[in-house]
Amino acid sequence: MTDNLSNVLARLGETRVLPVVELDTSEAALPLARALMAGGLPVAEITFRSEAAAASIGILRERFPEMLVGAGTVLDIEQVELAYGAGSQFAVTPGFNPAVVQACVETGLPILPGINNPTGVEQAMGFGLDAVKFFPAEASGGVRFLKALSGPYPSMRFVPTGGIAPDNLGSYLALPNVLACGGSWMVSPALVRASGFDEIARLAGEAVALAARNA
Repeated sequence: MTDNLSNVLARLGETRVLPVVELDTSEAALPLARALMAGGLPVAEITFRSEAAAASIGILRERFPEMLVGAGTVLDIEQVELAYGAGSQFAVTPGFNPAVVQACVETGLPILPGINNPTGVEQAMGFGLDAVKFFPAEASGGVRFLKALSGPYPSMRFVPTGGIAPDNLGSYLALPNVLACGGSWMVSPALVRASGFDEIARLAGEAVALAARNA
């Protein structure tokens, strides 16, 4: 595990919540970041679900160097290069693509590859990784499945994402093998499009408070 990845994991372990953000335009990046930070959540995964992702990452890295900013929904090597060039501090993938993982390892971009089965865990271990995204969490067995994985893979840590909301966040964060939880409920595309940044700040603060109860 590289020092960069170690630092990223340490910071995720402090925030315990990873906002998964989809931005239609890069103009929304700054007010979104201000809202998250006002809520006490200085971290964001900017997904490559729109063409504004790389520009948004670059803006946030320049204007808010204290934030932890990563690239999400990274599907191919071109997006790895875009994320790295924009200054992304980590990458997250929905599934386990060995070519994408290898590209991240070679460029020094910390990666949380997506898995939802033991084979994926062992693939990640083969690349020297000890943390992965668990996706889609609720549809793949949720808390019970993560508890089952803790037996054969005691050193692997997970960032479950998919179907996580305030009502089940605590049950995930209570697991010893869960590093942090990813979610979009506090940064929904509808809220961002409506410029509901005060509400985003409120929801971010609520998420921080929920996470603190399971510190």
